[in-house]
Amino acid sequence: MDELLHLFITDEYRVVQRAAWPIGLLAETQPQLLQKHLPLLVSLLRKPGLHNAVRRNITRILQYLQIPEELKGEVMDACFSFICDVQEKAAVKAFSLTILEQLSKEYPEILPEIITVIEERWEYETAAFHSRARKILKKNKKQSI
Repeated sequence: MDELLHLFITDEYRVVQRAAWPIGLLAETQPQLLQKHLPLLVSLLRKPGLHNAVRRNITRILQYLQIPEELKGEVMDACFSFICDVQEKAAVKAFSLTILEQLSKEYPEILPEIITVIEERWEYETAAFHSRARKILKKNKKQSI
């Protein structure tokens, strides 16, 4: 597992891509195998110059893992930054919305902020963002846009 993660965080795009697939599968099927590596993965989210493929796959992975209390604030902050960033890729935003929705179950006070960002960004965002956002709005009995 350590070797696979090392490949995942390398600077070579193709290597990262190939390592991301089995890591993503593990996150979905056996998340406990990645749990101890969460501090590393979360610390990479804000790393300057991080390849988008790594950020995209880390946010995808975080959807499936139990985020420890000490990392929740950092994850929440990163996800809010991603969904507000006009330059961020659609997949990272979509995964970030899902992560924030999951965190809102424990921290309901962030839900109004999530909904506000969705409403403010709606006309500028992609179908992937709209799909995730609709689900959040629907679950929270808010009229879809």
